[in-house]
Amino acid sequence: MTLDSTLAERPNVTPPHGGRRYTIRYCVRCVMPETKPDLHIDAEGVCSACRYLESRKEIDWAQRKTKLLRILDRYRSKDGANYDCVIPVSGGKDSHFQTLRMLELGMKPLCVTASTCKLSEIGRKNIENLKRLGVDYIEVTSNPVIRRKINRLALTQVGDISWPEHVSIFTIPVRIAVQFNVPLIVWGENSQNEYGGPASAAANNVLTRRWLEEFGGLLGLRVSDLIGQDGITRQDLIQFTYLSDEDLARVGVTGLFLGYYLPWDGYTNALLAQAHGFTTYQKPVEGSLVNYENLDNCHTGIHDYFKFLKYGFGRATDLACLHIRRGRLSRADAVELVKTHDGRFPWVYLGCPLEEILGEMNMNVEEFVRTCDRFTNKKLFVCDARGQLAKDQFGNLTKINYDNE
Repeated sequence: MTLDSTLAERPNVTPPHGGRRYTIRYCVRCVMPETKPDLHIDAEGVCSACRYLESRKEIDWAQRKTKLLRILDRYRSKDGANYDCVIPVSGGKDSHFQTLRMLELGMKPLCVTASTCKLSEIGRKNIENLKRLGVDYIEVTSNPVIRRKINRLALTQVGDISWPEHVSIFTIPVRIAVQFNVPLIVWGENSQNEYGGPASAAANNVLTRRWLEEFGGLLGLRVSDLIGQDGITRQDLIQFTYLSDEDLARVGVTGLFLGYYLPWDGYTNALLAQAHGFTTYQKPVEGSLVNYENLDNCHTGIHDYFKFLKYGFGRATDLACLHIRRGRLSRADAVELVKTHDGRFPWVYLGCPLEEILGEMNMNVEEFVRTCDRFTNKKLFVCDARGQLAKDQFGNLTKINYDNE
């Protein structure tokens, strides 16, 4: 459904045809806009994410944990000759939480990192700290020359510099699981917040290619589409290619979302991780509200900025909503914080300058700005009399409205 059609279905809102102004509708509880993909705002003005958190109050977490223990026992190595599970990890607060919980429950995991596009110094430090929790660990790095080509292609074609990361965090751990004959993969939180993953099913619980593609973040760009572009071959894309259903079925690879079985809160995860040596940033991360997440990839600032350009919200909105729903932040304060922090032009992220990132992709700032403008939904931002995006001296845009005004 397009934004135009969504607006047309709403009473008292004029679709943006003929230059007529309209307003973005926001959840009345949090500050998430209607433009977020797959978000539903009900008749009372409450978004589906807020409604889901309401439903969590009714969850019997003791029962969920019992289900988790049964699944873990089912997949635990019977003779101790192999790993009990694979945990995809980045070294962040959530992967620290996953690893700590699996160790507490007596599992012997193999932690697997699909290397990020441009690892930060603090990201490396936290990866090394995660190893010290007491796990075997594998880090897989795809060809950096090819990866930079994909970064550029994905940025210019689908507006997502992090496309190779989003794909490889699903493909690489699965490849390792098949290679080591470890059936169970333990992911963190399910972004859809609906179910526990295929491992929770009594039957037909193999993690199929179709299931992976649902969560793989392809954005309409298939891995095979890259073949032949900028000299990229099929062999260059091995680490980004999903295994066949036959390979998955041979090992019986399946997965679960730990956030379905155990109460999940990023802030709590960060506190637990810090107590076990996790390092936070010295200040709130650029474009964010906190200093404890998205610390590994210097490309994240660009990724989050393009989300802002496409949908009118960024990481500051995501975090403000999470804290509102848990009673740690008032909605009024959140609106002001979002105005200040969301969608700032990504001149620097984690101390890494934009020019350095662009230079690695053979792109300059002018070409980057043209790419930004091409992916910007002008209906969501203030434009001048000529219909051009209005920008301040730092290149920042202004949304047409930040609340239900």
